[in-house]
Amino acid sequence: MKTSHCLLAAAVAVLFTGCQQAAGPFLPDHDAIDVLIENGRVIDGSGAEPVSADVVIVGDTIVFVGDASFTDDDRNVRIAKTINADGRVVTPGFIDLHAHGDPLETPAMENFLAMGATTIALGQDGSSPDVQPLSDWLADVSATGIGTNLAMFVGHGTLRNQSGIGMSAGPEPEDMARMLAMLDATLDYTFGLSTGLEYNPGLNADTAELRALAKVVGANDRLIMSHMRNEDDDQLESSIAELLEQGEDARVHIAHLKSVYGQGAARAEEILGILDDARANGIDITAEIYPYSASYTGIAILFPVWAKTQEQFDVAKVERRQELAEYLRDRVNRRNGPEATLLGTEPWTGRTLADLAHEMEMPFEDVLIDVIGPKGAYGAYFVMNDELQARLLQDPQIGVCSDGSPTGFHPRGHGTFAKIIETYVNEQQVLSLPEAIRKMTSFAAGVIGIRDRGTVAPGMKADILVFDPAAVRATATYPEPLQLADGFDIVIVNGQVARESGTTSDALHGRVLQPE
Repeated sequence: MKTSHCLLAAAVAVLFTGCQQAAGPFLPDHDAIDVLIENGRVIDGSGAEPVSADVVIVGDTIVFVGDASFTDDDRNVRIAKTINADGRVVTPGFIDLHAHGDPLETPAMENFLAMGATTIALGQDGSSPDVQPLSDWLADVSATGIGTNLAMFVGHGTLRNQSGIGMSAGPEPEDMARMLAMLDATLDYTFGLSTGLEYNPGLNADTAELRALAKVVGANDRLIMSHMRNEDDDQLESSIAELLEQGEDARVHIAHLKSVYGQGAARAEEILGILDDARANGIDITAEIYPYSASYTGIAILFPVWAKTQEQFDVAKVERRQELAEYLRDRVNRRNGPEATLLGTEPWTGRTLADLAHEMEMPFEDVLIDVIGPKGAYGAYFVMNDELQARLLQDPQIGVCSDGSPTGFHPRGHGTFAKIIETYVNEQQVLSLPEAIRKMTSFAAGVIGIRDRGTVAPGMKADILVFDPAAVRATATYPEPLQLADGFDIVIVNGQVARESGTTSDALHGRVLQPE
C-alpha cells in the first residue's frame, strides 16, 4: 500500500496550520476578487484554534488567508462580493463520509447543504447505481448538476450482480475474474469499494473473495468502506477481525461504527483498543459514527440469513414458520424490544412494531411474518447506547457521517452535522469546536483521499461555511425527520454561494470529484 490516509491527514494538518494566517497585508496577483470573507474567526480544519483572518476567493479557489488590508479603492473596484463574518466562524465545508440519495432525483441535495455538508460520499453499503460503466451515471450527474460535491464509491454487491455472481456463495473463476476486472477499471475514477456484508448479495462473500477484492483496491491506493458483517455487540469483534484481514492489503474504514445493544464507555474503550492495536501492527483503519441512538435500514435486518430475500422468506414461512418466529422474537427482544423499532414506510410511518402488534392484536413476530415481510418496510432501531457512542466520537480516528438521504425517515439525514455542534460541542462539551470541525473536514478528506478540500488554506477549493456555532440547531426529529438544520448562515461550494440566510440557490455548484 501507498502512504496511509492517517499519515496524510497528519501531514495536511501540519501543513495548513503553518499557513492559516499569512504575514503582512495581501499583495494581490489578481485584478478581480470574487469573494472576500472578512472579520471572521477562521477554524481551518486542521484542529488548530481559531484565528482572526480574512479569506480571499478567486474563482473556485482560496488564494489568501490572513490580514488582507484592502484599501477602499480595492473594495470599490476589485471585489465582487464581501461577506462580513463578524461574530462568526469561517470553516471548511463538511464532508459526509457515508451518505445516500440519488442526485438525478434530488439534485439540490438541500438537506446536506443546510447542515453544512458540501461534499458527500455515495455508493455505500455495497450498493452503487446499476449502470455499466458507472462513469456513464456520473456523467449524467455532472450534466444534470448537483448541489454538493460528490465522492463516489463502487458497491461490492452491485459488482457481484453485474459480473454474474449474484447470490452465489462460491463464485465461478471466470465470474470472479470479471468482477475483479470491473472493480479495477472503476477505481480509475472512484474513491474506493463499499461493502455491505449484512445485506444480500454481499453477505454471501467469503474471506477469499474479500481478500481478492482488497488486493485490487490496495493496488489502486483506494479505500474499502465497509458496512461490516454484523454490528451486534457479541459479533462485533469477529466482524472487525474480518475487515482487518482486508486491511492487510488495502486501507479500510468502518462505516457507521456502532455496538448494537452494547453498553457504556468501557465497552467503547474495548472497541477502540482493538483498532489501536491494529494500527500499531500496520493496519490503516479508521471509522465514523452518526450522533443518534437509532440506526435506520430495511426491516430485513431483523430476519435470518435464510429468510432475507423474498424467495427465501416464502419458503421459510411455510417450511420453517416456528423457527422463523422464534428467531424474530429473540432478535427483536435483544434489540431492545418491539418498542425500539420505529417504522418509516407507509402505511405504518411513525408507528413502532409494538404499536402494530397492539393494533392488530397479534404477536409482533407474526406482524413481521404475515404483514410486513423482509422487503416491506424501512425502520429506525433504537439499539445504541449514548455513553458508548459519545466515547467513540472522542477518538481522533473516528469521523462523522450522516448515513442519511434527502428522503430517509430518520433525522440523521437532515440533522447530523448540526447535532454534532449543538449537542456534542455546545451542550455536552464532548468535543472542542476545532476538533469537531477537524473530524468533519480535513480528517474526512484524508480518509476518502480528497486532497484539495477540507481545509481553509491557499490553494484549496473554496468550500466554506460562515456561521455562529451558538446558533446552530438540528431541528429534525424522529416524528418529523425532514426538517432542515438551522444556523449555517452561508454555505459556499466551489467559490459560489449555495445557501444563504436559509435559502438554497437554484443554481447547482457541486461537482463530481475525481481521485488523484
